[in-house]
Amino acid sequence: MTWTPHLPDSDAARRAFEIASEYADAALLNHSVRSYAFGAEYARQHGLAHDAELFYVSALLHDLGLTAPFDSHTLPFEEAGGHVARVFTAGLGWEPARRARAEEVIVLHMRDGVTAAEDVESHLLQVGTSADVSGLRVPDFDPAFRTALLAAHPRLGFGPSFLSLVEDQAARKPTCAAAAYVAGGAAKRIAANPLDA
Repeated sequence: MTWTPHLPDSDAARRAFEIASEYADAALLNHSVRSYAFGAEYARQHGLAHDAELFYVSALLHDLGLTAPFDSHTLPFEEAGGHVARVFTAGLGWEPARRARAEEVIVLHMRDGVTAAEDVESHLLQVGTSADVSGLRVPDFDPAFRTALLAAHPRLGFGPSFLSLVEDQAARKPTCAAAAYVAGGAAKRIAANPLDA
């Protein structure tokens, strides 16, 4: 099986990929694309209608708050990333409500479970990032899909690299969601991710 991504083909989608490529290293960029792919495949499997462009742009930008240029000394990384998305999409001419949605999707991916009924794009980003970071629901995805996705967008040591990033966030911002994630056993879950087997 050759994995052919059904990526949104729009100016916003192409520009979001350009920006993510400029600021994220290859491991973090590939994680963002894989997070979209897992979420989109989950949506296909479960018949979840969603705004593919909004989801894709949010997925590509969701971890930019972990990069040095956008790392906030006061805000959790997902909130910093949400602000990046809001400014970026304003430059694309998105209406205020749609800009706010991009921010919301990114912020909510680090909050307690959001159901598809509550917010489908936020739910899909949670599904995608949880699969890629911790291996949650990975067995539910077709092995051929997983193999093709990893071949197209390899992990490049993503697990240990990401753990280092969130541990740094946790140490500097002890009340943030990343700190709770680290305290809740992130290292063990990341190390056990079947995608790295």
